[in-house]
Amino acid sequence: MKTSLKRLALLLLASAVFTLIGTSCNTFRGFGRDVEHVGDHIERAAR
Repeated sequence: MKTSLKRLALLLLASAVFTLIGTSCNTFRGFGRDVEHVGDHIERAAR
């Protein structure tokens, strides 16, 4: 009984970690796009 409970807890923990990793990648990708967009505006203003 303890082994199956440990496996379930490990599976839940692993899935939570993978979910957080996937979400943070999308967040950083969006942040990079925002920074690039701001840089484009600064370039246009400097011309």
